[in-house]
Amino acid sequence: MNYVAPWWLPGGNSQTIWAALRARRFLGQPPMFRRERWTTPDNDFVDVDWLMPMPASVAAPPLLVVFHGLEGSSSSHYAEAFADVARTHGWACAVPHFRGCSGELNLAPRAYHSGDFAEIDWLLRRFADQHAGPVVAVGISLGGNALMRWAAELGAEARQVVAGVASVCSPLDLAASGRAIGRGFNRQVYTRMFLKTMVPKALQKLAQHPGLFDRQQLLAARDLYEFDNVFTAPVHGFKDAEDYWARASAKPHLHQVAVPALALNALNDPFVPASSLPLAADVSSYVTLWQPEQGGHVGFPSSSSLWENFPGHVRAMPEAVTAFLAAQL
Repeated sequence: MNYVAPWWLPGGNSQTIWAALRARRFLGQPPMFRRERWTTPDNDFVDVDWLMPMPASVAAPPLLVVFHGLEGSSSSHYAEAFADVARTHGWACAVPHFRGCSGELNLAPRAYHSGDFAEIDWLLRRFADQHAGPVVAVGISLGGNALMRWAAELGAEARQVVAGVASVCSPLDLAASGRAIGRGFNRQVYTRMFLKTMVPKALQKLAQHPGLFDRQQLLAARDLYEFDNVFTAPVHGFKDAEDYWARASAKPHLHQVAVPALALNALNDPFVPASSLPLAADVSSYVTLWQPEQGGHVGFPSSSSLWENFPGHVRAMPEAVTAFLAAQL
């Protein structure tokens, strides 16, 4: 991906924040979704948003599955941009929400986490079973790490489910990213933004399942390490945050991937350090690494002749990733 940021958006933070808050996401009308609720094997639920209308020109169009990032949803800027690109190409598109991210608290004494490849497996197999055409998947940030963790776990078997996968700005080394987001500007801006929704949802989960974790320790959490140590790790079967970050990270397993895969990470991502990114020696021959100098965290704002130069748009990255996945069909 040969990405160059607009001159008026220098630096990873400006490219991250502008893309999320101000840049245009779609060419015409905003994507519209139809919600479908799926019952999980443990009698919980996930909500899947399907892009509407479904393509009518092709009997079995490709299906693009978009796994969102931490506290994301189908209304996230990247989800709407990917849905619009899918619509332009005549593809079907679905955004499954991780548990608790669809606007309604899930039922089980658990939520979601960066290494939840078992949930990814169940979702992708259901998509493959009910969709007549080929399936490809992209994961954004947290969703991308979980998706790559799944691809590594399944090895060659993943090709029976999907034709290709991609991760975008994913913290493939969770410990490195966890430390980075807990410092300086990142701590004051991004950490606060995430905790603003994560803490209330965890407290709702505690009210739903008394004794699940220590309430006072959660209220004292001031960064993602402390939150993961109190909630994410023990609730999902990990010893502590260190254990969770180590076992859930996809990077140590990328040499096991045996399905066409793309790992896209900007080198100026504010909280995915360039030094933590995988090198060619760390991945299998199935994995393509795109590591442009600029882009920020799920940013990649651009200007083109199709749009006014200001405020820019965020379709360049979804177009490039979708083209990679299309080449695998």
